[in-house]
Amino acid sequence: MAIRVVIADDHEVIRWGLKELLKGSDIEVIGEAATGDETVQTVKALRPDVLILDIRFPDLDGLETLVKIREAGLDTRVVLLSTYDYQSYAARAVALGVSEYLLKGAGREEILRAIHAAAAGEPPKIDSRLGEVIQAMQSKQPIEDDMVQLTQRETQVLRHIALGLSNREIANSLAISVETVKEHVQNILRKLNVNDRTQAAVWAVRKGLV
Repeated sequence: MAIRVVIADDHEVIRWGLKELLKGSDIEVIGEAATGDETVQTVKALRPDVLILDIRFPDLDGLETLVKIREAGLDTRVVLLSTYDYQSYAARAVALGVSEYLLKGAGREEILRAIHAAAAGEPPKIDSRLGEVIQAMQSKQPIEDDMVQLTQRETQVLRHIALGLSNREIANSLAISVETVKEHVQNILRKLNVNDRTQAAVWAVRKGLV
């Protein structure tokens, strides 16, 4: 059976190009969307196997759009396709269960492979953009600093903070409650003797945690 796909991008030429690229494959484009809100409504109505999602829209960014899709109880598999190669985007994508994160310069075979892997429910490959971020986020390697003693979980949370994730995204990534994340964040700020998350993130980067 064909893999049913929705393409969400605010540029018509990108949507047209992807449709042309997918012709002759076992992937069927069943819908398109040009804004974040339109994407949410289209996914609700059509229930595609895979959503090819841009990361920038006029109304919402792609990850905010995905949050709304998840809040609607939809577990559609997602392949992010973006111009932007930002680690913070990749980390947020991991927390939201994105299957793959490709740049818009990706070739046809790479895009086809990503869609097939997403449809099959395969996790990101270890050597992929998302795979590398997952390894960093899940790492339990302790911080070597005699002046700061963080637990393994606090170290994981600090890595997530340094990657730019919100408390809710950290909770999703680590499968813990938001309240537990808040407790860890407060403990981290106290132990590092810093005032806010930004200062904690700077400390983490200087220590080579991310």
